[in-house]
Amino acid sequence: MTLQRLCFPALAALLTACAVTDQRPSSPAPLPVPVKILAINDFHGNLLPPPGGIRIKDPAHPGAKIAVPAGGAEHMATLVDSLRAKNANHVFVAAGDLIGATPLLSALFHDEPTIESLSLMGLEISAVGNHEFDRGVVELLRMQNGGCHPDDGCKGPQAFSGANFHYLAASTVDRRSGKTLFPAYQVKRFAGIPVAFIGLTLKATPSIVTPAGVAGWQFLDEAQTVNELVPQLQAQGIETIVVLIHEGGVPSGDYNECPGISGAIVDIVHALDKAVDVVVSGHTHRAYNCRIDDRLVTSGDKYGTLVTEIDLLLDPQSGDVLSASADNHLVRSEVLARDPAQTQLIAAYQERAAPLAKRVVRHSGTPLSLAANAAGEFALGQVIADAQLAATQAVADGGAQIALMNPGGVRTPLPGDALRYEDLFAVQPFRNQLVTMTLSGAQLLQLLEQQWGPSKTRVLQVSRGFHYRWQPRQPIGQRIVPGSVTLDGRPLDPTANYRVTVNSYLAGGGDNFSVLLQGRNRRTGIMDVDALEQYLAKHPEISTGRLNRIERLE
Repeated sequence: MTLQRLCFPALAALLTACAVTDQRPSSPAPLPVPVKILAINDFHGNLLPPPGGIRIKDPAHPGAKIAVPAGGAEHMATLVDSLRAKNANHVFVAAGDLIGATPLLSALFHDEPTIESLSLMGLEISAVGNHEFDRGVVELLRMQNGGCHPDDGCKGPQAFSGANFHYLAASTVDRRSGKTLFPAYQVKRFAGIPVAFIGLTLKATPSIVTPAGVAGWQFLDEAQTVNELVPQLQAQGIETIVVLIHEGGVPSGDYNECPGISGAIVDIVHALDKAVDVVVSGHTHRAYNCRIDDRLVTSGDKYGTLVTEIDLLLDPQSGDVLSASADNHLVRSEVLARDPAQTQLIAAYQERAAPLAKRVVRHSGTPLSLAANAAGEFALGQVIADAQLAATQAVADGGAQIALMNPGGVRTPLPGDALRYEDLFAVQPFRNQLVTMTLSGAQLLQLLEQQWGPSKTRVLQVSRGFHYRWQPRQPIGQRIVPGSVTLDGRPLDPTANYRVTVNSYLAGGGDNFSVLLQGRNRRTGIMDVDALEQYLAKHPEISTGRLNRIERLE
């Protein structure tokens, strides 16, 4: 018994010691999960490198800028592949305006080549931009779902099957059903961690596209839309939220900087729920890499000249973002190799487009600029307005007395050397028809006052013989100098009727020129780009005189 009494405590102590000695070390905490997001915006169907590339700071001359050849789907695909190869956890996204206002190679085939190119490149998710609505909701749905064009049929090298990527439209809502045009968000998992991508366009979309194309659709406030989705996402256990938004800002720095950024995106980001971690933006055709309200906010210029590389580090336990950084990479067309699959796709469309695209419009002429003077008038705008007046001046063609052109519809300068149809199309890529209508003198005055809105000025380019003065310091709605508006030297009569030509975008109330919706006795004419071609054929050496049709008084 004594021995037993002595041994049991000893045995217990031994067992205790063994238990302590035999303990396994605890498992190490799981490592953070790296995620790579590649982003583009405002591609606008630039399958080939855009003329002029991108302008950046000149490293050799501080304060100066240089043009760097950049862009093109062949080179972009190569860059995207090389960046994607760095991390198995990756996604390729966009912030809208992938199509619309496109060069001839894409526009001639109703932007099907661009959708096919980006699908081939591995794009997965895109917000809708305002230009996605250029041809209306029905055509945008065809871009997503596929099918031949209802009027022109299938003209490409293969039947159009639609986008492999998904459009998102959180803020575009059917007024009758309350349903969004496309899903509001998409969730992708990386090593089991869910990341939500919310896609939406700017709420001002109805005022900058043809109103008939978005009739019946409501474009909601951007920040409010996102904030209402946040609780739904968090209820699903999602803590990392990326917003793809077609709205942007204007910085004063270089393509990878963010000094002095201003514009709509700043207020939107400040209004977003703190749960939003990253904002990929666009619309303003500017490049920046910002921290706004302690969040990463990026934009990749335009026309495929940049790819934004965003690196996130995610907490595997909470699913939230531990860190976020970005780098805008130049798509250097003189350095990056051509992707063979993109080359094959582009070549197939070039072969079909060549007979029209390469047709010479004129052999030489004066280059025409987009540089506006203080009054808002620019050389190419003058010529386009004159071309539209010439195309509709005959009574049989509409009997126009005045032609007006919106500055946003003129996309590139007119080169002075040999001019092909594809160059002309790059200037006016929207394929708008000319519309001649009757307005009273009073309505015309009201139309001119609508050039100045609360947030943006759009000075219409005017045809020869039309003249007026305006004062910037007067209140909005009172800027036209009384009695200064004349036509062929005679004062405008508020009670008289005038025949006015505009493009179909403006005729539908685009750019908030709502007075044009009141136009009577409408006559639809030829395409705007065809009017310009006809005018240049008759005036091959055309050049503008003084830019004095519009005068600004201080």
